[in-house]
Amino acid sequence: MSEYPTALELTPDAHLSITWNDDSESRIAFAVLRKHCPCAHCRVAARKPQPAELLPVLSAAEAQPLIIESMKPLGNYAYVIAFSDGHDSGIYEFTLLRELGQASAAS
Repeated sequence: MSEYPTALELTPDAHLSITWNDDSESRIAFAVLRKHCPCAHCRVAARKPQPAELLPVLSAAEAQPLIIESMKPLGNYAYVIAFSDGHDSGIYEFTLLRELGQASAAS
């Protein structure tokens, strides 16, 4: 049997709380979700880090606290998450959410 979320909650302390069908729970910070965005653009950007001497230029949205504006199911295997910085192209498969939740619990 594959794992899937049975309940989702956006917490006031900027975490996504997930209850899984095996009754386990995951808590993942919004910033961790955004940092691990699986979209092609973010994967390429992660491989080409900015030189250390350059300061990043942030948009007004990026300078605000990061929040999840919406989560939409994609079939029976993933969610598309829209963040307050305008990014909304990542497809977060259940397996990735489970991995991020386990990594967050271990740290």
